[in-house]
Amino acid sequence: MIRFRPLLAALSAESVQFVIVGGIAAILHGSARVTYDLDIVYNRSPENLQRLVAALGPFNPYPRGAPAGLPFTFDFLTLKHGLNFTFDTTAGPIDLLGELSGIGSFPAVQQSAVATDMFGETYRFLDLDALIVSKKAAGRKKDVEAVAELEMIRDERRSSS
Repeated sequence: MIRFRPLLAALSAESVQFVIVGGIAAILHGSARVTYDLDIVYNRSPENLQRLVAALGPFNPYPRGAPAGLPFTFDFLTLKHGLNFTFDTTAGPIDLLGELSGIGSFPAVQQSAVATDMFGETYRFLDLDALIVSKKAAGRKKDVEAVAELEMIRDERRSSS
């Protein structure tokens, strides 16, 4: 079970630069699909990597699917030497993406982001058109299925404008 609120609150409290993508972004656009993790695209600047470690460290991130007891340290160097990570945490799964399929790295994702208020904070999430592009580019079965719903939401919005 994921608890989005503590993860988002920790990221916000440390001033981490990130954009919500994936299933949560789809839900924010009106999707009825269920998601089981929080997906974010993060700024890869050294300062932001340090803030990300400070924010998520207390949740004990561990590589999803890795055997128990694997020597792993969640720190600045781990993030610096990687790009996309899937972690289990004490608050639930989180995916940290240095790049998003079809869109690119944080600056491009940030340009395609809109804001919303949740839990008393303002968060940025991927706009609907960019979300559709990213889901198509990912090409996984669940993404292809989500595209149909997202395109219907987009078409409904355009026809009611």
